Amino acid sequence: MTPPTQLEFCDVRQVVGPLVVLKRVEGVGWDEFAQVRLPSGETRQGLVLEVDEDTAVVQILQGTQGIGLSGVRLAFEGRPLHIPVGEGWLGRVCDGLGQPRDGGPPVFGETLRPVAGAPMNPVARATPSEPVLTGVSAIDALTTLVRGQKLPIFSVAGLPHLELATQIAAQAHAGDEPFKVVFAGMGLSHPDAAAVRDVLEERAAAGELTLFLNTADDPVIERVLTPRLALTVAEYLAFVRGQHVLVVVADMTSYAEAVREVSAARGEVPGRRAYPGYLYSDLASLYERCGRIAGRPGSVTLVPVLTMPGGDITHPVPDLTGYITEGQIVLSRSLHERGIFPPVDVLGSLSRLMRKGAGPGRTRPEHVDLAAQLVAALARSGQAADLAELVGAAALTETDRRYLGFAKVFEGTFLRQRIDEARTLDQTLDLAWQVISMLPRRELAMLDHEALDSHYREVVPDGASP
Repeated sequence: MTPPTQLEFCDVRQVVGPLVVLKRVEGVGWDEFAQVRLPSGETRQGLVLEVDEDTAVVQILQGTQGIGLSGVRLAFEGRPLHIPVGEGWLGRVCDGLGQPRDGGPPVFGETLRPVAGAPMNPVARATPSEPVLTGVSAIDALTTLVRGQKLPIFSVAGLPHLELATQIAAQAHAGDEPFKVVFAGMGLSHPDAAAVRDVLEERAAAGELTLFLNTADDPVIERVLTPRLALTVAEYLAFVRGQHVLVVVADMTSYAEAVREVSAARGEVPGRRAYPGYLYSDLASLYERCGRIAGRPGSVTLVPVLTMPGGDITHPVPDLTGYITEGQIVLSRSLHERGIFPPVDVLGSLSRLMRKGAGPGRTRPEHVDLAAQLVAALARSGQAADLAELVGAAALTETDRRYLGFAKVFEGTFLRQRIDEARTLDQTLDLAWQVISMLPRRELAMLDHEALDSHYREVVPDGASP
């Protein structure tokens, strides 16, 4: 491939945070990639954020420490940032800019692709179908992840969202079809980055996973590019190589804070909670890169993890994410305090595409109805628990007491899993039948008689009548 013609300029007028303001510039456009050459011989990379007449604002990816107003030369390549893509990324551990962290050589791909991606034609989008199985019962049974879906995990500080994300990345599969995982960590502490790397080491060694790790002490600008690199690699594997790819991104709140920091350095007018007014479109430019293309066999499925500051679901990041994505998995502090992992708040969680990927021909015929019955029973058990606090458990009807017992068994045996436990879908649904059998058959109105005759075996607690 012929390298692009470079234009070089050296009139640096200002250095602000991660930005360099360059004067007397000609022929340079937005999003153009630049090589920054320092007097010491060091080379860094930059992206053009803004051009106004003869002035260009360049974002330095490795930070501006050591950059002065003289002796610095910026060479512009005439195109946006491109990275090599191909199966060479599989099995590699890299930083947020794609540079190796595993001691191996640089990644060489089969072709170059812009990290901004190409918008997917809405007419060419195929309806997501077929499940991605994670081995986590609360997700596979109740909020089934569908190939091509974007399903975020909403959490708060102190909950094991990173552990759940790495478990999903380590265990997820698409049956017997080719399946790959791209994991992008942003703003991670060094212990967290090491833990993620350890958990995913086996899958990476098998050539099924690519790992991008941006740590908290890396330049903040790197954090803005990390998910774009991950999605660029995933798109090629999915839509060119025909594989099903799961992209797990954690933590989108760290990403949004990086966007806010860059916006402040540019002097932009802040919007809600000081985030830029274009945060919605910025998030959409990432989330909407997943999906399926009609006529092509691959898919990109996205699981972004985000923490809600103060548990506030109306915070701009979860609020805007909820408008773009197809459901959410919400983690519960109260379940975590009771020692339950994963602490999924079933009543607060939803997969809007579940019916597209579960049921006859995809999972098991009774799957969707069984999930609905479990959720309804859990809601009824919450009402019984509230009533028990008012009048005492002894004053409840026998049916209400059965619902209280159901909730305890549901949390203790169905919801609770070891962090390294991968359940098959059959194991998950069989366990769901064991749990729902704690209730009288007359209460299971959402399940048809054929399914009940095949799977229901009533469990009668001591002292209760069938």
